[in-house]
Parts: sequence; structure tokens; C-alpha cells
Amino acid sequence: MATAVRISKELIDEARKFSRIDHRSLTGQIEHWAKIGKYAEENPDLTYSLIKDILIGIEELEQGERSEYKFG
Repeated sequence: MATAVRISKELIDEARKFSRIDHRSLTGQIEHWAKIGKYAEENPDLTYSLIKDILIGIEELEQGERSEYKFG
């Protein structure tokens, strides 16, 4: 269910710029940032890169891309 929220013009302008770079809708970009921020707050010891890699891994699993991880 969608809910209207007020967001500053500055944030909208930044999100619009990054949405073009990352090929997302404006809403998709803001949702992406919100998700990353939520995970970062829940896991303060993780870097942005690690959070992004985890999200990519989860998406790959959901798309059926599975392979055995080999250590070393």
C-alpha cells in the first residue's frame, strides 16, 4: 500500500540524479536508499559495500542462481 510522504526538494533532486545513473525510478531510488539506511542502522559494523553485496546475493538466490561456495 502506497503512502504519500513529504521529502525535501534537495533529496528529490539528488534521488532523481542517482535514479538516472542506476536506471531506477525516482521512487525506486528513494526506496533503495531507505533499505540501505535501514540495514546500515541495524548492522553498524558492516560497510556499504558489504551490505550491497549481501543484497545482491539475496537477489541472486531469489532468482535461482545458486552455486556452492568453495573456501580457499
